[in-house]
Amino acid sequence: MPEFIDDFLFTYQTLVYSLGINGLLALSMYVVLALGQLSLGQAAFMGMGAYVSALLTVKIGAPFLLVLLAAMLVPALAALIVGAPTLRLSGVYLALATIGLGEVQRIFFLNSELTGGALGLSGIPMKGGLVSIYGSLGLALVAFIFVARSKIGRAMEAMREDELAAGALGVDLPAYKLAALVVSAMLAGLAGALNAHVTSFISPEDYGFHAAVSILSYALLGGIGSPFAPVLGAFILTLLPEVLRSLADFRGVVNGAIIVLVVIFMPRGLMTWRMGRIGASTRRPS
Repeated sequence: MPEFIDDFLFTYQTLVYSLGINGLLALSMYVVLALGQLSLGQAAFMGMGAYVSALLTVKIGAPFLLVLLAAMLVPALAALIVGAPTLRLSGVYLALATIGLGEVQRIFFLNSELTGGALGLSGIPMKGGLVSIYGSLGLALVAFIFVARSKIGRAMEAMREDELAAGALGVDLPAYKLAALVVSAMLAGLAGALNAHVTSFISPEDYGFHAAVSILSYALLGGIGSPFAPVLGAFILTLLPEVLRSLADFRGVVNGAIIVLVVIFMPRGLMTWRMGRIGASTRRPS
């Protein structure tokens, strides 16, 4: 590997890791938004994956691949338990249920000796790294591209555009919604496990409501017209604090203002708007 790449990775290693992990989190939000559902449990699912992987590694020295599998299965089970009764209802019930899940989990992590309480868990072995993070992100993107071109993808698009019409055409709405929430939880749990093993430290406050809103903002900024769109949003919002570092305490204000402007003027997200402009510019006049 060229020396300048080694120097860049050494200097910005945490940032490079964060880009890939936040990309996975953005995809976890994309799955549910693509069906017109709003879940605010991605941070909670991420926390489950992080703590499960950390405890399995620190306490019993489990193999890394087994740790990653467990970090995906535990959030998936939680999604099944929460989603099975909730997704048969319409409206904001999923958002409310997942907010509640996140708060219950945070209180448990804060008060449990097993998880280290408010002090968190440290000394998590460094494993995975760039290959695991970006390999997982790449595989997830490829899978979503294939799904988008399949019958399942067309059913998902129909649900997002008109849920009642999709149901009338025979789409099993509750089953699709529950499957999307489970896949979303698995991706978020995987992101949490990978993050725990590159930072070596986790705490309950890392997976609170603020983190849930941040993950939602990735998809809002990039859009959900393509699996690449929320990943683009995640990359922008991850890099933005570095770009605005000179603004110190005003970075959060600028960050929020950018999101508000995008939601107002480009409600379908940056990438959808860009693709539309390109399509319009290349259309020949009749």
